[in-house]
Amino acid sequence: MSKPEVLQMGPYPEWDQVPLDAAYSMHRYFEASDRPALLAEVGPRVRAIATRGELGANAELIAACSKLEIISVYGVGFDAVHLDSCRKRGIVVTNTPDVLTKDVADLAIAMMLAQWRGVNGAERWVRDGSWAAKGLYPLRTRAWGKRAGVLGLGRIGFEVVRRLAGFDMDIAYSDVEAKPHGKDWTFIADPIALAARSDVLFVTLAASAATRHIVGRDVLEALGPDGLLVNVSRASNIDEEALIAALTGGKLGAAALDVFEGEPKLDPRFLDLPNVLLQPHHASGTTETRKAMGQLMRDNLAAHFAGLPPPTPVP
Repeated sequence: MSKPEVLQMGPYPEWDQVPLDAAYSMHRYFEASDRPALLAEVGPRVRAIATRGELGANAELIAACSKLEIISVYGVGFDAVHLDSCRKRGIVVTNTPDVLTKDVADLAIAMMLAQWRGVNGAERWVRDGSWAAKGLYPLRTRAWGKRAGVLGLGRIGFEVVRRLAGFDMDIAYSDVEAKPHGKDWTFIADPIALAARSDVLFVTLAASAATRHIVGRDVLEALGPDGLLVNVSRASNIDEEALIAALTGGKLGAAALDVFEGEPKLDPRFLDLPNVLLQPHHASGTTETRKAMGQLMRDNLAAHFAGLPPPTPVP
């Protein structure tokens, strides 16, 4: 019996690649020197697409795979998958929620602490001899007791809030509606109002057309010249032009970013800003979580081809 043919959009760790190669006929789109030619050749036979959250699968790619049944996303975000095409053809889309939630929340807190306590700059102060030559590192900002805003109280937002509570913070959140599990925190529907009452604003909501650039000039200026923006969601949730303008013009104090438009080729202006902490989209980047993500991605494929409901379909 022939193996199901799968179009692979990006590389996976060896612990995922080996079992994928054993179970399926994998076509590595990302390695093809002539991708249109590869798609024209194997597209009509492909029954599944294995992709990553930031790579997704666009409408043209989906249209070229006439026998496509399932798109399995390695990651929680599925905004890069053309869902309308999938709905029209009954293509199942799956992702890997929950398994990465706590790691992402951990990094969000680490980014806040790194910015407010000057962790990176303080290390350079030691390494370059400034401590010996200039004395103590300049004073920074405390974290405990501050006002925190969380934009999006989903799985990740909830875990961020749980961690912030350990810092005795005054916590508020914004979402489409008040959440039953958010009863211990202040609900503020308007993102601008949320930013105005926050010292730090965490962006943890899922990306969609409705949330594109939800953090724009008004939100950034409401957060203010002493405020900190932390984004561990999707780059599209932030208006990067407005963010760069706010950071350079003194309208926003600082930012800590794990995601960028066009990554890894981010806007070079970010590299020159001293008040931005830059991270390489690695909030889920622990060995334990990446193994769990890969297992769940493969479990979704295996269940589908066994005629069973996948464990984590996208609603």
